[in-house]
Amino acid sequence: MAIGWLFLDMNAFFASVEQQEHPELRGKPVAVVPMLTDTTCCIAASYEAKAYGIKTGTGVAEAKRLCPNIHLIEAKHGPYREYGARIIRTVESCLPISEVWSVDEMVCKLWANEHCLLDAITLGELVKSRIKSEVGECMHCSVGLGPNPFLAKVAAELQKPNGLVVLDDDDLPHKLFRMKLTDFPGISRGMEARLKAAGVFTTEQMYDLSLPQMRAIWGGVGGERWWYQLRGHNVALPPTDRRSVGHSHVLPPELRTRGGAEAVIGRLLEKAAERLRHHGYQARGISLYVRSIDGRTWAAKRRLTACADTWTLLTALRKLEEHPFPIPKQVGVVLYDLLPDAAVTLPLFGEDQKRLEAARAVDGINARYGRGTVSMASVKPVSYTAEDKIAFKKIGEMD
Repeated sequence: MAIGWLFLDMNAFFASVEQQEHPELRGKPVAVVPMLTDTTCCIAASYEAKAYGIKTGTGVAEAKRLCPNIHLIEAKHGPYREYGARIIRTVESCLPISEVWSVDEMVCKLWANEHCLLDAITLGELVKSRIKSEVGECMHCSVGLGPNPFLAKVAAELQKPNGLVVLDDDDLPHKLFRMKLTDFPGISRGMEARLKAAGVFTTEQMYDLSLPQMRAIWGGVGGERWWYQLRGHNVALPPTDRRSVGHSHVLPPELRTRGGAEAVIGRLLEKAAERLRHHGYQARGISLYVRSIDGRTWAAKRRLTACADTWTLLTALRKLEEHPFPIPKQVGVVLYDLLPDAAVTLPLFGEDQKRLEAARAVDGINARYGRGTVSMASVKPVSYTAEDKIAFKKIGEMD
């Protein structure tokens, strides 16, 4: 099997953007947080901060204990999206991108004349140097080269930061055996527990499983995909159907009131409805949940006739808010039981159709001039906190 895929993973992306934008932070421990409070956690850490044991998910109070001179930076959606788009343009100047997996990850299928190991390595080095010269000297990335996207991603994980690693025929499977089970993308602690329950404690033991054994442990065809991918085969993933669209938000202290929560909930609903329409779905259910300061959870839901316009969804949401809920710390909105637009028949004329057309017109304005250009008056006062802060999504989903 030849080297057929290149995977690119930006290193400590959010923290690197902050260091690129603010030279005074370079070489210093930096953690990006959703808000400046000790009760939240780090969503990214520079490699200087990682040297102190700070990583994604480390609580802010713990990060301060581990590194008293840590620089905490509140996440900013706009610059991360801008840098992500610049990185995409830079990579595409070298080779076509097959798929953007997230704001800081992408995979590229190599042309037939690039499958030679030396040519593939040269291409990987070119991508890395172009990003550094055209996007920024702090924007390091790890590149993985492999026979399929999965193993190319695994290769990129093997050397961080700023690595370039190849997994080819001569490396399989022995180079994989150095990895722990949880080093593989897709093996969570829960999946690790299932493997251990089946007597599998090492990567070598997992590799030695038969195809039926892998299917049994994974509980379906997912195990078969893993079996083939570990052996270098390129397995096409089946198309996925969205089942829900939602957003949640931890409220800043000044909005931990019923009025503040309702305003943020409205903004979350507005964003979820926009995404719903962007992906071509309509919702038949809406749910609202609130987590209180003392950790209690309150939830309510409501069935709907399939719809996608913000006004109808907001009307249903306000009905849920009529029920008393505790003093909120975190709120969330989920639109569920989705149907593709093609499966929903709307009258050619009537209020439902007019509201949907109006909502799509608003989407067009916001897409051109920036999210929130046209918004509900009731959510404008909280747009500063309910706006996207963490750009984990694909670039196309953030426009």
